Amino acid sequence: MKTLAVALSDRAYPIHVGHHLLSNAGTLLDVHAGQRGVIVSNAIIAAHHLASLKSSLQHAGMNVDVVLLPDGEAHKNQRTLDDLLTRLLELRVERSTTLIALGGGVVGDIAGFAAAIYQRGIPFVQIPTTLLAQVDSSVGGKTGINHPLGKNMIGAFWQPQAVLIDTSVLSTLPDRELSAGLAEVIKYGAIRDIDFFAWLEASMPSLRSRDTHALTHAIVRSCAIKADVVAADERESGERALLNFGHTFGHAIEAAQGYGEWLHGEAVAAGMICAARLSERVCGFPAEQTARLARLVHAAKLPTVPPKIAPGRWLELMRRDKKVLSGNLRFVVLERLGSAALRDDVRENDVTSAISAASTARD
Repeated sequence: MKTLAVALSDRAYPIHVGHHLLSNAGTLLDVHAGQRGVIVSNAIIAAHHLASLKSSLQHAGMNVDVVLLPDGEAHKNQRTLDDLLTRLLELRVERSTTLIALGGGVVGDIAGFAAAIYQRGIPFVQIPTTLLAQVDSSVGGKTGINHPLGKNMIGAFWQPQAVLIDTSVLSTLPDRELSAGLAEVIKYGAIRDIDFFAWLEASMPSLRSRDTHALTHAIVRSCAIKADVVAADERESGERALLNFGHTFGHAIEAAQGYGEWLHGEAVAAGMICAARLSERVCGFPAEQTARLARLVHAAKLPTVPPKIAPGRWLELMRRDKKVLSGNLRFVVLERLGSAALRDDVRENDVTSAISAASTARD
């Protein structure tokens, strides 16, 4: 097991990464006798992993309840949040109760948001079960739900007390979900670490075949990068915005296609190619490096071409993005592979031209 730290002063917390950690969760989470917890999951994840986690927590002395949410991005909404809050009230959950999210990004985001607002905040633990959640959404304290007009537009920053990443759970992850998680892994190399990017190029076959050592290295390095960024900029006032590389385009894809049609990682993958094309236009990012990025995205079995969306619709959706400042669109662009910047002076015709360039592979 490897343990990283998210350094947030008195709210610092560990990220434990290892194989078969669920069966040792009670010890790793420092559970004490009489402590109360509520595991939030969904039926698919629960069928595979709930028994092991629940047994470990109960053995350590925790009194455990379970709430199951519907599965899928289409349910990451106000109705599901309200249903969860109702169950917490029915269970008479108190401020000392720990909410434990066992699942992917949807479960983690909804449970985390519920923890942030229930009785003005209760303890929260992330146990992510998808690669995407393990390397991205479980770390950093972003929680929330979608709105029909925009992704993740309703939420709160609420840091977990711990993140427990059990790499063995990835054995049950569908191939499409594994690829979706690799999009976020690729992002970290593209914006911050060219050596990691090169390692991903050499190691993609091992990652796709679920080699434990390769996946563990990818998870640990991704979490280390995110932990460093979050520690420096918890609430995304500056550097943390760089983690959104490809996401402004990606969120527009998700909203336009209907949440759940494209997985988040798939939309981010195509969004990164759009952002690279934009980088060519606004800061001289070499076209051959865009091609290099596209090859790695393709090797991860991810889309390199965005869906057909009218230019006006693209801009309408991106104007609702959380990174809009004083009415100006802001984009994360690449100066070179391994180095990103935030730009708020991008012209709309450069955006539409970048989308058009990214879409030419369709022809």
